[in-house]
Amino acid sequence: MDQKVLVLNGDYTAITLCSVQKAFVLLFLDKAEMIAKSDHGVLRTISSAYPKPSIIRLQRYVRVPYKGIALSRHNIMKRDHFECQYCGSTKNLTLDHVLPRSRGGESSWTNLLTACARCNHAKGHRTPHEAGLTIRQTPKKPTLSGFLRLSAGTIDQNWHAYLTN
Repeated sequence: MDQKVLVLNGDYTAITLCSVQKAFVLLFLDKAEMIAKSDHGVLRTISSAYPKPSIIRLQRYVRVPYKGIALSRHNIMKRDHFECQYCGSTKNLTLDHVLPRSRGGESSWTNLLTACARCNHAKGHRTPHEAGLTIRQTPKKPTLSGFLRLSAGTIDQNWHAYLTN
């Protein structure tokens, strides 16, 4: 029951992920309709069995003010797949400013990346180029659909049509 369900707005745009339990409640109360069933089992009550949802669509369009993905330590590490962007290590992770703050670098999606303590210390107050380090993946702000993909862990085949960005 730890699977995620993709929630679509009334206009079929992806807005969030929820638990199977929450999705079932929305379906049961007729606040959502099932778009795709999961291939992984069914939900059982004492007298009935229901297909497990994979994608649901809200019956009404919900205006969701898009504020973007929150810039946080955890979200940056999630974007970088919890590995150092210089050497690939997954131990002793920290955040690193590509352009150091001492040189006017800001804390933003495009200037922060995940680095292990060893690489971060070796880089010091220099740019990666000056320190002789190469960045594996250029830091950029994730899209909502890309971030939902990262948050889900395993992606259901049915979701690909709705998470295209």
